[in-house]
Amino acid sequence: MSKQTGGCLCGQVKYSLDTDSALGGVHCHCLDCQKSTGSGKATIVPIPEKDLHLEGTLKYYSVVGTSGASVERGFCENCGSPIISAVVGPAEWEGIKFIKAGSLDDSSWIIVGASIWKSTATHWSPAEAGLTTFEHNLEG
Repeated sequence: MSKQTGGCLCGQVKYSLDTDSALGGVHCHCLDCQKSTGSGKATIVPIPEKDLHLEGTLKYYSVVGTSGASVERGFCENCGSPIISAVVGPAEWEGIKFIKAGSLDDSSWIIVGASIWKSTATHWSPAEAGLTTFEHNLEG
């Protein structure tokens, strides 16, 4: 079991997680992730909520995604750093949180295996060649 830590820019929010529980890395190119990161994509790491230990208070902003599920994005209420997100509604995502890879203190262990929302990727931040790629959401 390998523990990793992360948090926000100002240090008000901190977390730790067990990397053995992480479900891989994903680049998301959806328009909401582009807006919420101010970038071409969000790199996220799905992890069971039970293996994530959060300290501090996050503020949440929710939107309804294209599937009709609610997507909650948690960020530091002081510095605005995006930390975590969750998909609320579909049973397959119950109990799963998505850590923003850039909020980790050391992200060198992350292996990105897929890109989602290629259909909205920008020309200046395209879906990476060689990764499993989906036009929209992950497909079973």
